[in-house]
Amino acid sequence: MIRARRVRVVATLGPASSEQAQIEALHRAGADVFRINMSHSDHALLRTMVSRIRAVETAVGSPITILADLQGPKLRVGTFADGPVTLTEGATFTLDSDKSPGDDTRVHLPHPEILRALAPGHRLLLDDGKIALKVTEASADKAVTVVTVGGKLSNRKGVSCPDTLIALGALTPKDRSDLEAALDAEVDWIALSFIQRPEDLAEARKVARGRAGILAKIEKPQAIERLDEIIELSDALMVARGDLGVEMPLAEVPILQKRIIRASRAAGKPVVVATQMLESMITAPVPTRAEVSDVANAVYEGADAVMLSAESAAGQYTVEAVTTMDRVARSVEADDSYPAILAAQRIEPDATGADALAAAARQIAETLSVKVIASYTSSGSTVIRVARERPAAQILALCPQIATARRLGIVWGVTCVGASTSRELEDFIAEAGARIVELDMGRTGDRLIAVAGVPLDVPGVTNLLQLAFVRSPDER
Repeated sequence: MIRARRVRVVATLGPASSEQAQIEALHRAGADVFRINMSHSDHALLRTMVSRIRAVETAVGSPITILADLQGPKLRVGTFADGPVTLTEGATFTLDSDKSPGDDTRVHLPHPEILRALAPGHRLLLDDGKIALKVTEASADKAVTVVTVGGKLSNRKGVSCPDTLIALGALTPKDRSDLEAALDAEVDWIALSFIQRPEDLAEARKVARGRAGILAKIEKPQAIERLDEIIELSDALMVARGDLGVEMPLAEVPILQKRIIRASRAAGKPVVVATQMLESMITAPVPTRAEVSDVANAVYEGADAVMLSAESAAGQYTVEAVTTMDRVARSVEADDSYPAILAAQRIEPDATGADALAAAARQIAETLSVKVIASYTSSGSTVIRVARERPAAQILALCPQIATARRLGIVWGVTCVGASTSRELEDFIAEAGARIVELDMGRTGDRLIAVAGVPLDVPGVTNLLQLAFVRSPDER
């Protein structure tokens, strides 16, 4: 299935979209990637969802990408003896290691790693930022705070620590178990929550051993401080605007979104924009104008993908939400100013053979009005470097491994098809031409640009660019 747009759409599966017929309807409406949220899925449900997605993949005849999103650490306060309490601005409130039920002066904080890391002046945000505290005294047993923003606080509400680097890994025991289950189910991407430092990616990479791409969710201020290092160690990024908006001033989130997208593009790493993109469509058949503008801005900024969460997982209008995403993206990409905006954001290629050839392929395609840049890729690296250039030409990836084709489904502008294992360049070019005609991407006699590594069966080598022609099967 070839899309009429370059930006990819990620749809989260859930109670409103878990049946195979619903998954197929979402895919046909425009969903390229399906997200399985492990916060709400056990291993049996994960396997069922993967099986259903693969059945849809067989039915439509094109690769579909699956993203398993790990829950990450959940930091919460303890319980209260007599139900919810009201914290008043200016009052003193203590979080401590005492496991007894709390009151309006104190509560148990069942996370000793937070107590050890807090220092005077640090902020604590409770219940998605509705309540704000400032630490005045800190020790390994308790943190005494002053309430700067008051409100009602009830059992097990979330805790955010925007100023504190917590000695806590990104993988909890549940996450490790979920990661193994997701890899066994052969998902294509693993999303990691609570990334604070590049080291947080190391354990997941060690377990995955290349069996799935590792996507780092940027949702904490500490990750912003070490963004370049995190990008270097990840395979893709997600702008997780929900948690980012809790721990940082809301006015900074759009600026950070642009920064993350541009940094990811510069590094040639796919980037997904997520959270509340079409939030009103959970209960309404049409989005707000502000939501449409939000989606459009992400497309204009050059994001690889935009994501639906509750809209497709639990909403009343799941297909309509995907259709809206598709329609907005296509409208932006049809705008005459869109190519110029992408070009203005383009940076110079890195001093590598792959980047030099990818940039040259884009330039030649523009000069000669070539419609398709084709690549034979076993690892996907060549195609990702071409996509980094955001060419006007369509990008066709011939993948001898289905796992590579599935993983590339999150990358901007890439159409993936299976390919026969080949060692000869001429065979690849002939097969690329046949696929171009078959997919109606061009006609016999059209020029195509071939980018590949020779020998073809050696992954990670990009050393060839050739201008060729689409030939009919009898000319092969």
